[in-house]
Amino acid sequence: MVPFYHLPIRWKITIFTFGIVLFSILMGAIILIGNMVELRINEMGNRSLLTARVVAQLPEIKREIGKPNGSKVIQPIVEKIRIINDDDYIVVMDMNRIRYADPSPSKIGTKFEGEDAGPAFAEHTYTSQAKGEIGISVRSFTPIMNDDLEQVGVVMVGNILPSIWEIILSVRGDFYLTITLSLVFGVWGSWLLASHIKRQTFQLEPHELARVLDERTATFHAIHEGVIAIDQFERITVMNQAAKNMLKIHGDPIGKPIREAIPETRLPEVLELGHPLYHREFYIGDTLIVSSRIPIRVDDKTVGAVAIFQDKTEVTQLAEELTGVKAFVDALRVQNHEHMNKLHTIAGLIQLGNMEKALEYVFQVTEEQEEVTQFLAKHIHDHSISGLLLGKISRGKELGIFVKVDKESKLHQIPESLDHHDLVLIIGNLIENAFDSYQGIQRNHKIIFVRIDQDPEQLTIIVEDNGKGMDSFTKKHMFEKGFSTKKTTGRGIGLFLVHEKVLKANGNVYVESEPGEGTTITITFPMSRERREAYV
Repeated sequence: MVPFYHLPIRWKITIFTFGIVLFSILMGAIILIGNMVELRINEMGNRSLLTARVVAQLPEIKREIGKPNGSKVIQPIVEKIRIINDDDYIVVMDMNRIRYADPSPSKIGTKFEGEDAGPAFAEHTYTSQAKGEIGISVRSFTPIMNDDLEQVGVVMVGNILPSIWEIILSVRGDFYLTITLSLVFGVWGSWLLASHIKRQTFQLEPHELARVLDERTATFHAIHEGVIAIDQFERITVMNQAAKNMLKIHGDPIGKPIREAIPETRLPEVLELGHPLYHREFYIGDTLIVSSRIPIRVDDKTVGAVAIFQDKTEVTQLAEELTGVKAFVDALRVQNHEHMNKLHTIAGLIQLGNMEKALEYVFQVTEEQEEVTQFLAKHIHDHSISGLLLGKISRGKELGIFVKVDKESKLHQIPESLDHHDLVLIIGNLIENAFDSYQGIQRNHKIIFVRIDQDPEQLTIIVEDNGKGMDSFTKKHMFEKGFSTKKTTGRGIGLFLVHEKVLKANGNVYVESEPGEGTTITITFPMSRERREAYV
């Protein structure tokens, strides 16, 4: 005999599911029999109670109950009714519990000792169950009332409850038919289910599936590149150790929605697009990655997506500074310094007793801040860029430079060729470059003008300053990696990265600058994806 664990998967599933069907039938049969017993008890109780009420209303019973020879009249009448109604026994008693009618003539004249008869002698009508020598019986009690509405006795009608086996035999035809049909369809359904599962598992046995899974898992973890796969519901199905290390993920994210495990991921967009995206750069957290994302298709239907990516943060610290992460921290520091100065001003005015001027100063500062904040919230629909502009405005105040955002600026949608990290990098570096243009020169009014304009076809970014400007040599080499007019090390990267982003997104850069006059840099990007795809 072949051991169970050596059987093919189809037979295992069939046996297992057949066992479940058989167990379900057994549980259903137990519940059904229980309901049938309860129904039979109610039926017998109602029939017994009806018979008891009929006997209690007979004039002969009311008249003869309590008389010395009343049993000679009552017993034949009651026995005839018992036979007609097919009841197992009927007992008639007076108020002293003396029997005047009983299926066993030898008990007539004896006292009834049943414990459940008590309430009946207090004019109560009810049904109870009692266990006797011949089994459990359902008994109904009804008081006998004379013409003066005085209780003169009690009628008890009882019927023996059939056994469970007798109940089953009474419906054995339907029971056998139900069991047979259930077993036939259960076996057939189990076999179909097992065959379907076998096809879905590519005709592989469990031990073969386990081996394939182990091999695939070992292969994934041996790959140096990060690998993440999701299903059609955006749940993570595969993530190797390299991906966890790159993205600093702890624990097991398998089965979790990818938008929760990796909020910045752009893998789900492949499910929407339905076509692959190759060699795209974007940030996940503070990690710059280059990723190829490919949809997984089965029977011409997209059922998931897989991403293969590499870490591109060899200059993580510098990139962090250039993309605005450090700029946001600096902005918070500047804002804290600015607020401290404002608090000192308010405190000084209060100490001098100028309460009205202090209050006026508070309202002025609050109004200016709210005006800028409300403008950015209304017209710039990206929190990262709004935060960057607020930080640069505060940074400008610290440096004595007025950063003005054009009131006509608007940004409602980021071009398909970019993401908000790219725009933060571009705008942040252009403004920082404008800050640097004031080093070594004297200006009464230092102004940086920023404009972000957008229409259905194009996004335009303009940063203009009245700094020291550039000569022709600087303009020619300003976007080269490592080129800088400053003597400090580690510079010459910002504008290079800006130019790289512009090229990748198929944008254009226009530079106007005159020494001693200032510089205007204008960058445009197409809003649609079509031109970008042609470029890539």
